[in-house]
Amino acid sequence: MMVPLVLLVLGTLAAALAPRMLTRSDWPDREPVLALWVWQCVVVGVIMCCAMAMALSAAAAWEAVRGNMFAPAPNGVVEAYALTAYGTWAAPMAVALALGAVWTVVMLTREVRGSRAQRKQRRRELLVRAPQLPGEEPSGDRLVVLEGDRPDAWWLPGAAPQLVITTAALRRLNGRQLDAVLAHEQGHAQARHHWLLNASAALASGFPQVPVFAAFRDQVHRLVELAADDVASRRFGRLAIALALVELNEERGVFGPCPSIAEVPRRVDRLLTPRPRFTTARRWRLTAAAALVPVVPVLVTFVPALRALS
Repeated sequence: MMVPLVLLVLGTLAAALAPRMLTRSDWPDREPVLALWVWQCVVVGVIMCCAMAMALSAAAAWEAVRGNMFAPAPNGVVEAYALTAYGTWAAPMAVALALGAVWTVVMLTREVRGSRAQRKQRRRELLVRAPQLPGEEPSGDRLVVLEGDRPDAWWLPGAAPQLVITTAALRRLNGRQLDAVLAHEQGHAQARHHWLLNASAALASGFPQVPVFAAFRDQVHRLVELAADDVASRRFGRLAIALALVELNEERGVFGPCPSIAEVPRRVDRLLTPRPRFTTARRWRLTAAAALVPVVPVLVTFVPALRALS
């Protein structure tokens, strides 16, 4: 049984079909947190397929790898995989997959370092515009108000995360709308959405020709905003966060005939015309089904061993 080839076929099918199925469905807008979980499981499943195929190919190509990998295995397990029948293609496949793994680590490291450098630069600029008072310690509860003619608010993640809002936003938003905006940004921070954004950007940059990684990046950017909108709406109502989005983005031309940021009007429409959420039982079923996706490559990998032991 050519297990590495089966794993690569499974990974290819998941990478090609999952983005189409998920992007064409309308339920992710109703359950953005669940959709984020499903996307993560699919991506991890694709990576697991490649990792398992790399391990078995390396074991077939090199005796040293095979000895270490199957050292604790009972007699008959190695023979069940028929590693010696893989042929000369095992070594090139193992090397190619290993290079892909190394490239993934490199791109993720670059993305994390770039994100940290950008945050440090923004923090330095923030300290110039809003310096700390003598004796003031950095705190994640610190709200920074900046002078600005453009209404805006954002969360600056880091060791001491800070919520920043401009005076123009304070003038345009009433009390409940302001609370909704703050809850929205805090929702990003509490869910560590910047980690997902970094990981998805690294995969998409490193493998731009792989559909699942490009779609993962695009959908993460959209779904984290919907999830944060839901956090704010549960605390202060859908109307408050919808009106806050309108006030913050009205001058940017996003509600005109040719909007530059089409996603904002969709978010407002979603908040004003909400569709019913899934039942708790259905959410749990989808969560469990998605969790099985990364498990499938592991099960496929161990099928020959389980057959040999039985």
